[in-house]
Amino acid sequence: MIKIENLNKAYKKNQVLKDINLELEKNKIIAILGPNGSGKTTLIKSILGLVIPQKGNIIFNGQSVIGEWEYRNKISYLPQIASFPENLKVSELIALVKDIRQQDVEDEHLIQYFKLDEELNKPLRNLSGGTRQKVNMVLAFMLDSPVIILDEPTVGLDPVAISRFKSLLKEEKAKGKLIIFTTHIMSLVQEIADEIIFLLEGDIYFQGSVEELISQNGSSKLESAITNLIEKSHA
Repeated sequence: MIKIENLNKAYKKNQVLKDINLELEKNKIIAILGPNGSGKTTLIKSILGLVIPQKGNIIFNGQSVIGEWEYRNKISYLPQIASFPENLKVSELIALVKDIRQQDVEDEHLIQYFKLDEELNKPLRNLSGGTRQKVNMVLAFMLDSPVIILDEPTVGLDPVAISRFKSLLKEEKAKGKLIIFTTHIMSLVQEIADEIIFLLEGDIYFQGSVEELISQNGSSKLESAITNLIEKSHA
């Protein structure tokens, strides 16, 4: 579904992505992992067209997306930090996104699912961080997009909301969608990810299943396996 070929991105002398080659297939939940500054968000923003690479290509359903924008209508995106006008009410924000995307949506089910009924008439500035993130969840999942990209989606969520989020991911995967997410919560990765892509200093150091990463790095836990992987890279 998404093919990345020899992708390079630098900010002045800082090479953030180095000859990245990936194939991201539908009907998968893929975790992009790595320490801060490893290139995760830059890779995601390149796929979204928010960052333009100096070299390489991104192919979406067989077509290059460099310099294009219409393909974005097939992607739902939850950024790490979503910024909207603070005076907007939750209901107004949802209506605004509906108007912009002009697609069929299933917002009522998600509003009920995340228990947001009583928040709809509140301005965003009056919401807690966790409630704002639930609103962002509604915005990301209400569109029936074949690709869903989530950058640190569980920040601020309580355990109940995280459980609902995990169930929602599994439902969307069952529809044949490609779901890409970043996180620092390894228990979440171990539970739901079909595939891990581990970035370090702009390079791909591992691509495969959780079980393969654990097996190759001599540990019974994902956190320890990743620590071992990082130590090997600096040896």
